[in-house]
Amino acid sequence: MSTRLLLLLLLTLFVLGACGQQVTYRHVSLREATDSVDEEKVSSTAPLRVAVAAVLSPKATLVSYQSLQEYLSVSLDRPVELVQRQTYAEINDLVHSGEVEVAFICGGAFVQGERDFGMELLVMPQVRGQTTYNSYIIVPQDSSTQTVADLRGKVFAFTDPLSNSGRLVPLYVVLRMGELPEKFFARTIYTYGHDNSIKAVADKLVDGAAVDSLVYEYAIANNPQYLERTRIIYRSPDFGIPPVVVNPNLDPALKAQLSNLLLTLHENERGRAVLADLFIDRFLPPDPNAYDSIREIAAAVRR
Repeated sequence: MSTRLLLLLLLTLFVLGACGQQVTYRHVSLREATDSVDEEKVSSTAPLRVAVAAVLSPKATLVSYQSLQEYLSVSLDRPVELVQRQTYAEINDLVHSGEVEVAFICGGAFVQGERDFGMELLVMPQVRGQTTYNSYIIVPQDSSTQTVADLRGKVFAFTDPLSNSGRLVPLYVVLRMGELPEKFFARTIYTYGHDNSIKAVADKLVDGAAVDSLVYEYAIANNPQYLERTRIIYRSPDFGIPPVVVNPNLDPALKAQLSNLLLTLHENERGRAVLADLFIDRFLPPDPNAYDSIREIAAAVRR
């Protein structure tokens, strides 16, 4: 395992202890965390603010996005700040208000932001050759639970109220069974992190959880104990991968510049190193139709 992957894994496991607890998030400027940016190339213009939803725990997310912050800062000749918040709704609010210019969020949060204020897609990542992902419903390895129906009367973990894979999908599955989620589960909790949900199941703090397939596969590849202690009982159809989004009123020139920078990252050695830190192959132009199934599920859950 490379030093970078080991560092990311150690930081992730350190923060996993916060599972189920309330975590206080703050604005983080990565310029304070690294001296590798060429200061002479960065002007004194206003910083570009990039919001990142903590799909992994906050400190692990900070490490993953550091090289992207440096790349954008030098390429744009301006400071770049990373902003984190506890929930997708808070990230959406920052995009809506213009407090951040660009955000990395999930498909469910995008669909909600699109509905609320016309949030726009900027680019979408490709991971292991795919631009889709799935929701996995997982249970402890030695649990007697074999199907979602067996979770009736059990304790279940959601990740975030706006998460597609971590909340909308399991709610939709239960509704399709003719059940009301608030009566189906004995109790539900929010972990505010897919890795937190995986650990909650592995440690038997909950009877089941819904998680992002990309995070789950990363977790078991880098920590085999999760494969030994958890089991998948449901895999959803494919969904459009979590996108990069902007406010619809963002300056068109800046939007085009950001889009071009991300779409061409894979074309140079430094950009490929940035992508490697993010575990992304490359960025692609967005396909709005890729999120139709999430729109349908979100509408069904609202009803």
